[in-house]
Amino acid sequence: MKPFSLLIKPASADCNLRCEYCFYIDHLEKIKDNPRMSDDVLKKMIAGYMETNQNNNYAFGWQGGESMIMGLKFFQKAVELQKLYAPPGAVISNGLQTNGTLINDDFAHFFGEYKFLIGVSLDGPAYIHDYYRKTIGKKSSHHLVMHGIEYLRQNKVEFNILILVNNENVKKAKEIYHYLREQGFFYHQYIPCVEFDENDNPKTFSITGVEWGDFLCDLFDQWIKEDIYEISIRLFDSILEYLVFGRYNVCYMNNNCCQYFVIEYDGSVYPCDFFVREDLLLGNILHDKWEDLLKSPIYRKFGQEKANWHKSCNSCPFINLCHGDCQKFRIGSPQSSNILSVLCKGWKKFYTYTLPHFKIIADRIKNGHAINSMIQIKSEKVGRNSPCPCGSGKKYKNCCMRQ
Repeated sequence: MKPFSLLIKPASADCNLRCEYCFYIDHLEKIKDNPRMSDDVLKKMIAGYMETNQNNNYAFGWQGGESMIMGLKFFQKAVELQKLYAPPGAVISNGLQTNGTLINDDFAHFFGEYKFLIGVSLDGPAYIHDYYRKTIGKKSSHHLVMHGIEYLRQNKVEFNILILVNNENVKKAKEIYHYLREQGFFYHQYIPCVEFDENDNPKTFSITGVEWGDFLCDLFDQWIKEDIYEISIRLFDSILEYLVFGRYNVCYMNNNCCQYFVIEYDGSVYPCDFFVREDLLLGNILHDKWEDLLKSPIYRKFGQEKANWHKSCNSCPFINLCHGDCQKFRIGSPQSSNILSVLCKGWKKFYTYTLPHFKIIADRIKNGHAINSMIQIKSEKVGRNSPCPCGSGKKYKNCCMRQ
């Protein structure tokens, strides 16, 4: 059996915030009952997953909406069930994505005790973050997020920051990057905000492909100056993972979308949280086996549609780094996924600008001397005539510095 992970939505789309750009909140309108995962669904999900062959590595991702509105007792019960049904020698990992506003000392202590990796959504300093990320009462949430992060720090919980790049912050890569750096946040994940209306037109808070490319190039400029081995940016890490080891660790880079399952609060199973739709309902864990879900014709067809990219992708020098991009950004997917990603121009601009330097860094890593040489450089002020931190041997102004 091919290994897979779980992305679990125990409270479905329910949330204590009402972020204007949220792509999932509309699911609440379709739910007639209270969207809370029952003990029966939780037990069946964990017990069944632990019976599958995952090379003894079992990955649980908790998400929403806001999964923390389930309360601490729910997650305590989940961990106890994981212990109960885990096969001998099993390695269990739990990740939880949260808006951060509900984190208190008790939750943080629990996360620390069981080594949860927490993703906290934070779009930048308060005036940027609060533009879209408000409470149900339309009040700011930034200060609540920062309080939650402080609890994580006090309890030594590992966390990263997820930044949704939208029309309000897409021109502010440098400001956001340095704000996070000054706050001591060294693990970043930047996600493009692209949502469409019923006519497949981008919504107002969405970004264009060119804007995405400019943002990533600006971000790269800040990172490469002195932070190559100080700050982890998931996209950059993923590029190096591929260049050094030939592996993909983010789903959009791969050529097949059969990589995980989404579990809704009632046990319904879907192939991707961007595609929780009736026509892509795979089954329900209350009466379907994981083996059958993996073999589902709907699941397999959805996964294979990733490789049905636009014909121009065949001649693209960067095809191995995106395989046509996430199906979400190929309008009409998965029924007609052979459409160019709306972010294509941005990806091309970014890879054209940065890939030569990523390859140099990757070669230095392969040769085993990258860390020492980069650490020596990264703490120095990099001027126009300084050696480029990427290790090319050229001056910074003639290499990674954008003119």
